[in-house]
Amino acid sequence: MPNAIRIHEVGGPEVLKFESVSVGEPGANEARIRHTAIGVNYIDTYHRSGLYKVALPSGIGSEGAGVVEAVGAGVTEFKPGDRVAYSGGPIGAYAEVRVLPSDRLVKIPEGVSDRSAATLMLKGLTVQYLLRQTYRVKAGDTIMLHAAAGGIGLIACQWARALGATVIGTVGSDEKAALAKANGCTHTIVYTREPFVERVKELTGGKGVPVVYDAVGKDTFPASLDCLSPRGLFVSFGNASGAIPSFDILLLSQKGSLYVTRPTLVTYTSKRSDLLAMAAEMFELVRTGKLVNDPRQSYALKDAAQAHRDLEARKTTGSTILLP
Repeated sequence: MPNAIRIHEVGGPEVLKFESVSVGEPGANEARIRHTAIGVNYIDTYHRSGLYKVALPSGIGSEGAGVVEAVGAGVTEFKPGDRVAYSGGPIGAYAEVRVLPSDRLVKIPEGVSDRSAATLMLKGLTVQYLLRQTYRVKAGDTIMLHAAAGGIGLIACQWARALGATVIGTVGSDEKAALAKANGCTHTIVYTREPFVERVKELTGGKGVPVVYDAVGKDTFPASLDCLSPRGLFVSFGNASGAIPSFDILLLSQKGSLYVTRPTLVTYTSKRSDLLAMAAEMFELVRTGKLVNDPRQSYALKDAAQAHRDLEARKTTGSTILLP
């Protein structure tokens, strides 16, 4: 039988168990995938820890790439042997083989590796909606991005550079600053020793930025609001340091009639036509060399717990994959 990572209780990385599982035939509108690479994302730690509730016992993981082994009734878009990638749908990507709804799959185009695709379907599509839909970044914009050397951060820096934008990014070390700059971040702020609000104001001539993208959460709020220009947009899409606490909505008016949003990839890709259009734009950037996202760390599937330890200890940069 194939193997998968399962959780029977919430907690630290030690609750991730490598187990044999039974994987049946795909049902109607489903496909069975044999993974070649599996993406690791910070949201996986939220499911494991219980911050985001899941019914137990459960699989874990939201992103992967592989080869179609079989399809169920009603599936006409895919056939055995197709290279595919996905994000979303039922969690359970940390597995050698799995069955999932075929409407979450996209074909991996020529010129894009499975390993790259496995790191892009969640993080890359997240960057697509952040930069192209939540706030439509255009040439000449100056934007702010927390965790600029992270998995999403490096993709966002490259994508923003391709759009002609200036990126101000926060990072945790000089090494991460160099990495972010190599990927298109114009100005880096090492937040462990530099007050980022003052630096943003300095870099923008006191104007602030029209948008702040934040996956850090508690540690960067509400200071991030002070980086915004009047009527600016604060985009919260993660909680790496913990959830943002409740706050008085009047704070937004006091700081310049600000907007706040908490978007999710699930919402933006709920229509298959939107999913396909977003993926096509992303893969075209990869195909033309404007977006490079080869994984910077890889672990065996059975070592998923160590991957989580390193991710939460901020020992990783860029994207991480598990290999079945």
